[in-house]
Amino acid sequence: MSLGPIDAGLIIALFFALALSARAESRIPHIGILFMGGRDQPHLEAFKQGLREHGYSEGKNIVLDYRYAEGKYDRLPELARELVREKVDVIITTSTYSAVAAYKETPAIPIVMTSGSPLERGLAESLAKPGRNVTGLSVLVPELSGKRVELLREAFPKSTRVATLWSPGSSEAVLGLKETEDAARGLAIPLYLVKIQSGEDIEKSFAALPRANVNALLVILSPQTTFHSKTIVDLALKHRLPGMYPTRQFAEEGGVMAYGPLIGDLYRRAAAYVDKILKGARPADLPIEQPAKFELVINLKAARQIGLTVPPSVLARADRVIR
Repeated sequence: MSLGPIDAGLIIALFFALALSARAESRIPHIGILFMGGRDQPHLEAFKQGLREHGYSEGKNIVLDYRYAEGKYDRLPELARELVREKVDVIITTSTYSAVAAYKETPAIPIVMTSGSPLERGLAESLAKPGRNVTGLSVLVPELSGKRVELLREAFPKSTRVATLWSPGSSEAVLGLKETEDAARGLAIPLYLVKIQSGEDIEKSFAALPRANVNALLVILSPQTTFHSKTIVDLALKHRLPGMYPTRQFAEEGGVMAYGPLIGDLYRRAAAYVDKILKGARPADLPIEQPAKFELVINLKAARQIGLTVPPSVLARADRVIR
């Protein structure tokens, strides 16, 4: 029996519908990652590990598309536009700056932050229910700044004036500075505030520190300080300043002491958001989480280099000691 024109049309339409459905189901997810820094990303492997824990392997059943701003903020909008044009399924951002750039380019593609301050920049309505296309991890934990000041005083009790590096353009740094000032006021520790935005600012600021009579350093977490971490650490050692830093990275590069969240753990946890979104979850409904793991890292080698002895009471509390 021959098919009529209507029956044939229905069969052809059904065939194409099934083909498109099969193609959609077999399509490999495409994830864009927008980095504030360069290609040397110490926490990227933690994100990939998180993906593997959820059954994804780069190049096999998931594609990772990298974009690097190399510390140049004005590059972020165009890099974000490139990922939007690529029609990626999810955009991973590694700072508040990159999250804002991506958010301005797309209200539809899900954006997952590995760290940042989403509420302060209007990227989410609340941590419990973001309400928009941005979710992920917030790096802000209010009590951390006060804890760093307390550890600084206990480890270096002879500190009489503390140079405090911060970046006014960073919302997390603005909040971190306020909390640091409150904690320092309570412990009667005078702060000497140093604003930085670029590597040149850091060089000039350290050159001026001898005239400011400072004898310790405290660094407020921000994309700028993280991007220039090695420069900051090297200059602190050159000026023989004991430093309290916001993440492990600084201590591993030669800073005397660091206390803060495990950034690698935040990257690993970001992979869980990717998995949920790829399985149909809406970022607007996925609560933004805060750091769950913190660590105190002490670099005894660096301390000896500038003639310091870390008190046993502080050393005993360290999660990791670099000798």
